[in-house]
Amino acid sequence: MELTISQEELFALTCRQLQNLFLLKNGSETDLLRQAFNDALTRAGHCFSYTRFSRYYWQDGRTFFNPFNGAQYCIFLYYLANTLWRNFQEPLICDKVYGLNRALHAVDLFYEVQLPDVFFTDHPVGSVMGRATYGRYFSFIQNCTVGNNDDGSYPVFGENVRMLSASRVVGNSQIGDNVIIASGTFIKNEAIPSCSLVFGQSPHLVIKPRSRSYFRKWITEVSPS
Repeated sequence: MELTISQEELFALTCRQLQNLFLLKNGSETDLLRQAFNDALTRAGHCFSYTRFSRYYWQDGRTFFNPFNGAQYCIFLYYLANTLWRNFQEPLICDKVYGLNRALHAVDLFYEVQLPDVFFTDHPVGSVMGRATYGRYFSFIQNCTVGNNDDGSYPVFGENVRMLSASRVVGNSQIGDNVIIASGTFIKNEAIPSCSLVFGQSPHLVIKPRSRSYFRKWITEVSPS
């Protein structure tokens, strides 16, 4: 993966931002960041290599990472916080990286939430991704919400689900593979079949079937990098 700055510059940038906003502890927290950094960068590169939603992820036929691109840096910071949590279970440094992502991009991607190894976002501002089960190729854009119901149940998403702007999925909702959730749609405690476009507000949703090929044009199942 090509970077617009060196890996050391990216590490220094992230540490400086954390220090300025959250008083990063030199030594212990910096060491944890260093140990998680390469793994998080590898995870981000793997994710970017499948991205077909934006030209910014590719340059001269190679995967490209510009940390000054908000969507790319947002994904990287999620993987960094999540890697820190998976490897070290140290909530304070995880909270700081998670907080940095919120401060810079106005997006809520909590480090305990398990987003898949390939997911996409563009203009993520205002979105909250709760503790759902997310399938591969999940994508969302601005002002999307995934959350629980009063009984604590969360949605389950199949593969290649796209949430368009201001869409919401909450509660015991089962979203099949290859589904586009239209802008402004609200789904609560519903089952959405695979290969569907869905519109409207629960319990009065409009579901339109489409062929599998209609949805697969947005993804690549084999990374070319």
